[in-house]
Amino acid sequence: MTDQLSRVFAALADPTRRDMVARLTEGDHTVNDLAAPYDVSLQAVSKHLKVLEDAGLVTRTREAQRRPVHLEAEVFDLMTKWIERYRRQAEERFTRLDAVLARMQDDDPSTTSTLTEGTAS
Repeated sequence: MTDQLSRVFAALADPTRRDMVARLTEGDHTVNDLAAPYDVSLQAVSKHLKVLEDAGLVTRTREAQRRPVHLEAEVFDLMTKWIERYRRQAEERFTRLDAVLARMQDDDPSTTSTLTEGTAS
C-alpha cells in the first residue's frame, strides 16, 4: 500500500472515516465537531483523522486557537480517474458482448425465444 490510491481506498474502507469525509464535504470542522456524533474518544477520532491525513484526503490547519480539518477534494479526482478507466473498459466489454449476442440472434431465430425466456425471470 505504498501508492496514494491504495492509501485512499484503505482509508475509505472504514465507515466512520467515510462518514467524516461526507461531513467534511459541507465545510471544515474541528476535531471536536467531527467527534460529536460518535461514541468514541477524541483520541480515536484523531487516529481516524491521521489515516485520512496520511492518505491525503484531509489537512489540518491552524486558525488562531482552532485547528480545522479541511477536505482535499482533488484526491477524489485521482479516484475518479481510476474508476472511470475501468468503468469504460467494462462498458466496452458489455458493448462487444451485446454485439455478439445480437449476431447470434440474427444467425439463429430460435435463440430469440431462449434468450428472452432467460431474461424474464
